[in-house]
Amino acid sequence: MDRRKVLISAALYCLAPCSDAAEAIQFNTDMLDVKDRQNLDLNVFSVENFIMPGQYSLSVKINSTLLGEQTVTYIATEGDPKNSQLCLSIDQVDLFGLNASAKKALTWWNGGECLDLESIPGMQARGELSTSTLHLSIPQESLDYVAPNWDPPSRWDEGIPGILFDYSVNAQSTDSKQAHGRRENLSGNGVAGLNIGSWRLRGDWQAQIDRGAEQTSRQQFTWSRLYAYTALPSLRSSLSVGEDYLNSELFGSFRYTGASLNSNESMLPPNLRGYAPEIRGVAKSNARVVILQQGRVLYSTQVPPGPFRIRDLNDAVSGKLDVHVEEQDGSLQEFQVDTASIPYLTRPGTVRYKLTAGQPSDWQHNLEGSSFTTGEASWGVANGWSLYGGALAAKDYQSIAVGVGRDLSAFGAISFDVTQSQANAPELGTMTGKSYRTSYSKRFDEYDSQVTFAGYRFSEKNYLSMGEFLETRRDHQLIKQSKELYTATFSKQFVDAGLNVYFNYNHQTYWNNQPSDRYSASLSRYFNIGRLKNVSVSLNAYRSLMNNGTDDGVYLSMSIPWDGGGSISYSASINRGDSLQNLSYYDQIDEQNHYSLSAGTSKSAESISGFLSHSGDLAQIVASASHQTDSYSSMGLSIQGGLTATTKGAALHRNTVMGGTRLIVDTQGISDVPVRGQGNTTRSNVFGKAVIADVNNYYRNQVSIELDKLADDIEATRSTSQATLTEGAIGYRQFDVISGKKAMVRILLDNNEAPPFGATVKNNLGQETGIIGEAGSTYLNGMGPGRIMSVYWDGEEQCHFTVPNESTAEEHELELLCQTNHQAGDA
Repeated sequence: MDRRKVLISAALYCLAPCSDAAEAIQFNTDMLDVKDRQNLDLNVFSVENFIMPGQYSLSVKINSTLLGEQTVTYIATEGDPKNSQLCLSIDQVDLFGLNASAKKALTWWNGGECLDLESIPGMQARGELSTSTLHLSIPQESLDYVAPNWDPPSRWDEGIPGILFDYSVNAQSTDSKQAHGRRENLSGNGVAGLNIGSWRLRGDWQAQIDRGAEQTSRQQFTWSRLYAYTALPSLRSSLSVGEDYLNSELFGSFRYTGASLNSNESMLPPNLRGYAPEIRGVAKSNARVVILQQGRVLYSTQVPPGPFRIRDLNDAVSGKLDVHVEEQDGSLQEFQVDTASIPYLTRPGTVRYKLTAGQPSDWQHNLEGSSFTTGEASWGVANGWSLYGGALAAKDYQSIAVGVGRDLSAFGAISFDVTQSQANAPELGTMTGKSYRTSYSKRFDEYDSQVTFAGYRFSEKNYLSMGEFLETRRDHQLIKQSKELYTATFSKQFVDAGLNVYFNYNHQTYWNNQPSDRYSASLSRYFNIGRLKNVSVSLNAYRSLMNNGTDDGVYLSMSIPWDGGGSISYSASINRGDSLQNLSYYDQIDEQNHYSLSAGTSKSAESISGFLSHSGDLAQIVASASHQTDSYSSMGLSIQGGLTATTKGAALHRNTVMGGTRLIVDTQGISDVPVRGQGNTTRSNVFGKAVIADVNNYYRNQVSIELDKLADDIEATRSTSQATLTEGAIGYRQFDVISGKKAMVRILLDNNEAPPFGATVKNNLGQETGIIGEAGSTYLNGMGPGRIMSVYWDGEEQCHFTVPNESTAEEHELELLCQTNHQAGDA
């Protein structure tokens, strides 16, 4: 709202004497400096909080929680023309999140179309046109459970139909003197999808082109997974059909084609959900990090030299993950991460379950072996006990598991289970064995630390998981049989000392193969040195034992803030017998761009490198280059983004989760409007559309226009919104944005008289662009050549005018002739 509107409202308020709220307010118009006091339209101000009958686009707030923008109707009160009643429709009431008992007590009026507010005891409603807000107060006892940033299922949004194509492309060219030639690689992965109603159809793809030093080339493209899924909110579950990977806490993971019905933890409040795995490592140079599961690329990105943490994997990922760190000199780090979750506990009185049926399949989409059925469940017994178990049955393989979990309260949580399998393979005969597992987890909030021992597993020699059985039958020989698995993670924050400690240990032994181990530890501390604030020192060390090979590394670094957003860093590392010292400078050009430059020396050579990251509106782009004397020169480029298209519009955009949830923001055809979700700002395209991709499933996401970054000729009358979207949804939200010149104008009728004082001006979208002042003087915004605007009083559109070319309004105050509607029709 501009200042002139505020002044007019304030003046009208001062003219009104104190009166009972229920009585009409009488204005002393003698105080107004208006020549024609009879030509006034002040009816809208005569009754406190009076809203004229009609439809309004309002932001609805329930108990100070923003519900979203709704079209709200006010109906004239029968027999009282100076009053109106709020009409809340059935669809709008469904969004309130009322509990079952409150829904049963609802009554309606106006032929069953409007809610009787008195049917919800204690409910109050207040419309506020000055802020375009409807305030609703509903007692908590009438509402379902609501947590901060989380809404009940009644408020979840399935989104709109549309298509999407997400991609991550990495290109790298390395000229190696040791390999006597240039090696080039182009790889990509992503998701193509179609949303129809509540169904999400998805296809995961990955591709690779290699060109070796001897001009040999290799090309590969494959659809790694074709599937569809939908949310079933009433069951707090998801239904999936097609190709997938079994997501089982008890029976591991393998590829299959079929259908599954699983409880979805994402539908629970955040404090009741599980957690996603975190990947940590150290890159020696500008490197590409690839995370795979059974050959399928789950995640790919480029990282600069030094420690890295990947924390945005989907929390549905389970089983073992293969991590490849591909350095620019061609060397490769490989290690595995076990994503074993916290103990299998369920809230008292509830049941979590997973049901799957199908047939194992391979990468060529061929079915193999016999059909299988599996199910598992966990029942939350009172007093912190959980009982869980499951079974998997196929023609040649059967497995059954039972377990118990216990919430130890202040001492954490622990679980224990045992699984027995029986496998029949021509090469092996019949193999029967057991596997035992225990897990422990504890978060010590008072000590800012967490330990996850998840955990210890011992498998007898004749025990085979379904995944191991399938690999054995496929290869016609016994593959690596797991024997013991240790997984332990510990983290601790020493707040007063500014020290963080992290430790992870994975140990895997086999009955018929060499063991593998992975140790990693990190220490980091922040402190001040004189005028230097937030100086950081970190020490990272790791050891990886795999395939009869050892990979050790130690990385020490110090970072000193420099010149605002920049920093100078020194690092020293030891890896595979070689030591490297590096000096680098990092700086953030702006919110969307940052870079780093490095120079280093080792026992064998000197090196320089650069790293540039751009978080653009259309894509996330990372470019890197490295050179090591007498060894290699390398350049890399990574582009990650997506295209989302719907009947409401389309836009290119950067993305975070491939094929994931997103929100299309409509700025009503106005380009270059800065909008923001959780991440960096993005701007609307030439069609007035932008896509916010950093959106969480079943989580109250906030999106807003960055008002301080708006151009001078753009005004946002409604700049915030929110959305709680189901998994994979394409949400849609429209902002109220006005674009055009702002100026004082004089609006006159065809008889050279001014419209009534207090009348409103609206554009063709129904947006209010001005209020008529004395003698027709109006501070008008949204002016653009050829735009049609209308003037309203007495609750109706009375006349309209067309904004002329700007060239006619340069020397003096612009006069606009407002033609009455009947005359315009006669003409």
